[in-house]
Amino acid sequence: MPQNHKKSQPVIMQIIPELGPGGAEQGCLDVAKGIVEAGGKAIVVSHGGSRIHELTRCNATHIYLPVHSKNPFVMWRNIGRIKRLIKKYNVDIVHVRSRAPAWSAYYACKKANAHFMTTCHASYNVHNEWKRKYNAVMARGERVIAVSNHVANYVFENYEMDKRNMRVIHRGVDLTKYNVNAITPAQIIKITSEWRLPEDARIVMMPGRITRLKGHHVLIDAMAKLKEKNLYCVLIGSDQGRHDYRAELDAAIEGYNLGTHVRIVDHCSELQAAYILSDVIVSASTEPEGFGRIPIEAQIMGKPIIATDHGGAQETIIHGQTGWLIPPNDSDALAETIKNVLSLNDEEKAILANNAMNHVAHNFSNEKMVDETLNVYAEFLKTP
Repeated sequence: MPQNHKKSQPVIMQIIPELGPGGAEQGCLDVAKGIVEAGGKAIVVSHGGSRIHELTRCNATHIYLPVHSKNPFVMWRNIGRIKRLIKKYNVDIVHVRSRAPAWSAYYACKKANAHFMTTCHASYNVHNEWKRKYNAVMARGERVIAVSNHVANYVFENYEMDKRNMRVIHRGVDLTKYNVNAITPAQIIKITSEWRLPEDARIVMMPGRITRLKGHHVLIDAMAKLKEKNLYCVLIGSDQGRHDYRAELDAAIEGYNLGTHVRIVDHCSELQAAYILSDVIVSASTEPEGFGRIPIEAQIMGKPIIATDHGGAQETIIHGQTGWLIPPNDSDALAETIKNVLSLNDEEKAILANNAMNHVAHNFSNEKMVDETLNVYAEFLKTP
């Protein structure tokens, strides 16, 4: 166990495979900024990515290492690399957000006398005993952060750990970025032009990478059941190489003769404006998500959200008050709920929007997530 000691500037090193899009990456960047603002030194170790400039902007330090690799030899080499970084920068806490680098960091911290902690972002699949052992490192932290109660329960059910070391910290949304009043008419016009939809179109939007577990096929099936002429569906996300599933979706759209009413958009630069433009937001995950950002983003933008009744969505949506929860893989239930949401009058929409925005602002803000994470760091940094 590392010895606590008092320093003028605590040093926190976060390790994540890459700094690209995604909830884990966003949380890493947000926490790095929070560390700096609180007077600490923030270091992020990754294999690079498109968002490194965001660290530079907040005066955090980025260090390149091949921590994305699952190659056993590279992971072994990373033990020494991380140990040297801990010594060089006098690191107090190493906070890891992924399994492969967690193994390297775990042994590096033992050798370098630094605190080791993890954030568990999902309920990882356990197909066999080898996979179970590989995942187990995420439960070895002196503190383990789970992004939802769903994930915390998964850890307790599958791995041995002292429950007193678990901290549930829900992910947060940036209330300045996701702000209805911050969206300009020009942004709305830009999205309308890009999507090339009729002025009277009613829009069902589903953001999220094109992968089967996100349930795009369920929404397409639901659209076929609705058969409303002025109802359009926009799926926003890249297939990231999952060409077979994308081809399956394209075939379903063609088979249902929905080519003019269902669009797949690889990228949206004005996602907040896209929320405003849409009438209904859908998160149709077929498997439980550890947290899921779409439900909180939709709610803070005051938009009706329909999500599947499992995983993190059960903790972020109050059914019937801030959104709706439906059974997974149920296109009939999804179609019926979309129809009911579209039938809401203006007063009902306003009540729902008010409830949803207040719910997220009080419980799932980025500021709250960062503060709670810094509090976990403080548990280590207190003078004994």
